Amino acid sequence: MSVKIRPYRNGGWEVDIVVKLPNGEVIRERKKSPVTSKTGTQRWAQEREMYLLLHPPQEPKPEEQPKKEVPTLADFAPRFIERYAKANRQKSSSIYAKESILRHHLLPWFGTRKLDQLQEEDVQNLKASLKEHAPKTVNNVLTVLSKLLRVAVKWQVLDRMPVTIELLKVAPPTLEFYDDEVYEQLFAAAEQTDARTALVIRLGGDAGLRIGEIIALEWADVDLRRGLLTVRRADWRGEVDTPKGNRSRQIPLTAKLASLLSARSPQGEPCVLTQDGGHRLTYKVVRNWIKAAQHRAGMPETGKLHVLRHTFCSRLSSRSAPAKAIQELAGHTTLAVTQRYMHLSPAEREGAIRLLDQPVGVKKLGD
Repeated sequence: MSVKIRPYRNGGWEVDIVVKLPNGEVIRERKKSPVTSKTGTQRWAQEREMYLLLHPPQEPKPEEQPKKEVPTLADFAPRFIERYAKANRQKSSSIYAKESILRHHLLPWFGTRKLDQLQEEDVQNLKASLKEHAPKTVNNVLTVLSKLLRVAVKWQVLDRMPVTIELLKVAPPTLEFYDDEVYEQLFAAAEQTDARTALVIRLGGDAGLRIGEIIALEWADVDLRRGLLTVRRADWRGEVDTPKGNRSRQIPLTAKLASLLSARSPQGEPCVLTQDGGHRLTYKVVRNWIKAAQHRAGMPETGKLHVLRHTFCSRLSSRSAPAKAIQELAGHTTLAVTQRYMHLSPAEREGAIRLLDQPVGVKKLGD
C-alpha cells in the first residue's frame, strides 16, 4: 500500500492511493483532497486508504437480458405463411403446398411445441410417421419444416437451428412418355372425340404446355402470323398466376398445332379453350377429355396430361435437339431437369443392341 501527496494544479493537494487487496487485486484512486492543508490531507488520505482496504469498490453487474419468449410452431406458422410466403409473393401453388403440409403433418406433431424445444429424435419420429408416403413427399415435409426454422433464426425468433434436418435420398424418377406411334394414335382418337380435346393433346405434345398453362392460354398469347405461342400465365385452382419458374416463354408452333389453332376461331372469349357455354375450363374437365380420348384409343384411362409434356421433351431429345433448346422451350428452371429427358426411346435402345449382332471386320496384320 502507498499514499502520495502532491500539489494540485489549481491549488490544494492531490492524493494518489494504491491499495493491494488480500486476493491480489490492486486498487488505485487518484483525486483532489477535500482538505486544504497538507497535514490534514495526509490524515484524510490514510483514512481513505484504510476505507478502500475494508470496503473495496464492487464491479457493476451487467444487466441481465430478459429471456426471449420462443413461440410454439402453431403460433409461428401463420407468421411464416403471411410474412414470408405471401409477403415474398410466392406462387399460389407453393403457398397452398406449405399450408397443406403444415396442416396435415407438422402441426399435428409439433403444434404445441416451442420451436427451440424440437430435438433430433423428433425429426426422426416425423420421418417414421411418413413411412407410407413416397420419399419425395417426405422431403417436401422436411423442407417446409427446415425453411420455417431458418426463417425463425433469420428473424431472431430463434438463436440457432434447434435440429439438423437431413433429406431422404430419392432415386431419379422414371418419366412416362408416348412414342410417336402411340402419340399419334391418341391424337387421332381425340380428333374423333372433340376438337378441343385434339387441341389439348397437341398443346401438350407439340408445345409442352402444362395443364394450368393450357387452361389459362388466351388468344392474345397466340400469334399465327409469326407462328409463335407465348406462355405467360397459368391457372391454379381457378386462380391465374405466372407459369412455373415465374418466367414466360415463347414456343414456335408446329404445322399441326398451327393448323388446329387456325381452325378454331375466337368465340368472344379471351381463353383459347373453354367448356360448353363459354365457361372457364377446370383441371377435372381437361382430365375427363383426355380419359375419353384414351378410352377411344384403347389406352389406360389415366387422364394424365403431364405425360404429354414429357412426350414433348422426349420427342425433341430423340431428334437430337440441344439440351439448352429443350430447357428454354419447356421452361425448365435448370438444365439438370432437362437432362432427365436426354434418353433413348425403346426403338433406339433396340437398335443400339442390334449393333452387337453385326460382325466386326478383322484386320490382318500388316494392313
